[in-house]
Amino acid sequence: MALASEPVNWRRNLFITWIGCFLTGSAFSLVMPFLPLYVEALGVSGHQELNMWSGLVFSITFLFSAVASPFWGGLADRHGRRLMLLRSALGMAIVMVLMGMAQNIWQFLLLRALLGLLGGFIPNANALIATQVPRNRSGWALGTLSTGGVSGALIGPLIGGLLADQYGLRPVFFITATVLFICFLLTLFCVKEQFTPVKKKDMLHARQVFAALKNPKLILSLFVTSMIIQIATGSIAPILTLYVRDLAGDTHNLAFISGLIASVPGVAALISAPKLGKLGDRIGPERILVFMLIVSVLLLIPMAFVQEPWQLGILRFLLGAADGALLPAVQSLLIYNCTNQVAGRIFSYNQSFRDVGNVSGPLLGAAVSASYGFRAVFCVTALVVLFNVFYSWWCLQRRPTKIPENKPQEEQ
Repeated sequence: MALASEPVNWRRNLFITWIGCFLTGSAFSLVMPFLPLYVEALGVSGHQELNMWSGLVFSITFLFSAVASPFWGGLADRHGRRLMLLRSALGMAIVMVLMGMAQNIWQFLLLRALLGLLGGFIPNANALIATQVPRNRSGWALGTLSTGGVSGALIGPLIGGLLADQYGLRPVFFITATVLFICFLLTLFCVKEQFTPVKKKDMLHARQVFAALKNPKLILSLFVTSMIIQIATGSIAPILTLYVRDLAGDTHNLAFISGLIASVPGVAALISAPKLGKLGDRIGPERILVFMLIVSVLLLIPMAFVQEPWQLGILRFLLGAADGALLPAVQSLLIYNCTNQVAGRIFSYNQSFRDVGNVSGPLLGAAVSASYGFRAVFCVTALVVLFNVFYSWWCLQRRPTKIPENKPQEEQ
């Protein structure tokens, strides 16, 4: 924790937390390409059982993260966000080591749940930067920060697959733990925070937090928006490869084409997020949010009618560019409409809604495709996002958000 008299350079903190988000994003996605293979190596056999356990060990992390996020958010408001970054990075590093030593599927499932409980580096990094950066630059800062996790998630599967082929499955967990420990050391020595601890008796309860907000209904709508963004992203994930196969017909490089189409939204978001965040600082994040939700609907609908994989790839690239603006806009609006005293919990509640979306999105996509076919998934997803357009517009119109005045923290 930084001394009260020690000035904080928010630009340096932004740079270091970006690296931390990149490393944690990479660490989480490193193991994704071979997760079913590791489940199989732990003794699970049979197609049905392998699918069930793979889905379970994947989703349980998000379920437990959704439960734990508010608790960590409360501790962040009491003891500081930097401490939560350190706790998350070190805790995940230890869990990754234990995962590499797991002997059966039940141990691995328990450790995946523990990973969800101890996670939270990225939302706490968002809360730290959001409370330090001048408000009129928060869109750009949070958009830039979001590219760290996105770029890490993009490169992680590629590196993880190469490492697994070169060294085997278990060593990748130990390499991932090393990456997370580096993240811990960077945060320990480079991130500074001016924070006055809040006594437990002075902490607001959950009801008091929302009662203290000027516009709690708007905050709730932003939580719902975060959830729907993740639902829209995740609903397509279970059927994407199969949909590409239907479009491409008999092709020898299906895995490459599917991987390329799966990754292009992340590349587009990486490019668009800082620029659209900066635009949001000028014209207002609420306008960016509603407009990009509308664009998302207009891009999802034609995905149901494409005839070639390249058409789907172009539409998904454009969708990724729109999505790159959504979460930074939500986070900017959150920090505009809450005080620094409760920012940790507000961001943690938002993370819980995102985790619920991460779990429910693939379930929605799988259920719709099983009943109505692959193309129906895009139409249903578009309807869900369209609902969010009207809901967000209604909540934002009831009380337009203006950028509050903010005195930036002194820089070094």
